[in-house]
Amino acid sequence: MAVIDSLRGKRVFVTGHTGFKGSWLVMLLHRLGAKVTGYSLAPPTNPALFDVARIRDLVDVHHEADIRDAARLAAAVCEARPDVVMHLAAQPLVRLSHREPLDTFSTNVIGTASLLDAIRDATRAAASPCAVLVITSDKCYEPHDDGRPHDESDPMGGRDPYSASKGAAELLTASYRRSYFPPERLAEHGVQLATVRAGNVIGGGDWAVDRIITDIVHHLSAGEPVPVRNPAAVRPWQHVLEPLSGYLALAGSMLAEPSARWSTGWNFGPAAGDDIPVQSLAEIFIDAWGSGSWIDAHDPRAPIETHVLRLAIGKATAQLPWRPRLTGREAIRRTAEWFRAFHASPQAARSLCEADIAAYDAAVSRRPEPAHT
Repeated sequence: MAVIDSLRGKRVFVTGHTGFKGSWLVMLLHRLGAKVTGYSLAPPTNPALFDVARIRDLVDVHHEADIRDAARLAAAVCEARPDVVMHLAAQPLVRLSHREPLDTFSTNVIGTASLLDAIRDATRAAASPCAVLVITSDKCYEPHDDGRPHDESDPMGGRDPYSASKGAAELLTASYRRSYFPPERLAEHGVQLATVRAGNVIGGGDWAVDRIITDIVHHLSAGEPVPVRNPAAVRPWQHVLEPLSGYLALAGSMLAEPSARWSTGWNFGPAAGDDIPVQSLAEIFIDAWGSGSWIDAHDPRAPIETHVLRLAIGKATAQLPWRPRLTGREAIRRTAEWFRAFHASPQAARSLCEADIAAYDAAVSRRPEPAHT
């Protein structure tokens, strides 16, 4: 992908680099030859992909700090002088947001404001351009009860604290864009500010609590049936490399051809019609694992979650050199195979990730890129 080559040698500031998606992103940026500054809390799980895949070795500057520490964050951004900022730091769990709503809103909203304010100060002081991607969530939208896909023009919303916090982060980012980084005045301030919304991301190395893959791996490893809370729920499942390649395509486009048109919201999800309910995900994973079973563990007293969630990705596929390369079934099988191999050889975590990246790159090179405008 030619535009991604624009990231080579660039200074990239990544928040949340110790998390699951952040760790995969650091690996991709390192392969591209970018210089990565990471800012994050300590790895959020044990084990953590950041640790077992030795991601720290790939980071040029590592800050272990809270995104809400505005003074420390501002100093780190100023020191890094980033060409690109990718903001992944967040409280990412729906069920935890019900138990700890204040911390969720504080991290996801105030943390985002702290970063955008740091960028405002740093770019004003250095007078240097910067491409900024604020990663939110597919759950930032007000849910559609009819199950139709969300496109980027849909209103923000959320019926639980996590979803509402992501909708609020989108509104906050839009306010900073209009107030401080208006796209029509890009030549004056130099900051391109986009938000990106991915589907339900899966892949090797995600051990976050209350995640379906974590639950499946835990129970299969113990020889137990897998409890599935919402068997009929439909989610836009995608391998972690899919949205990350989209983020990189957008960032590369911003660097290669600075323009007001990039400073909007973008969806990155699976192809239309690639719908997989949670029950099917469990069955595909179990089949790839080689043994096991699942049971219906639906609890009517549990917090209500959106039954069907889909993303419309026509904007990204039309305007960026990006499109989904893996079906949901392929993503699930790759994830199962990664965890199966990791359990057999934990020290191979980095090489397992690198093999997935190489296979993904090969899949991309075998298929022509879509035309984009």
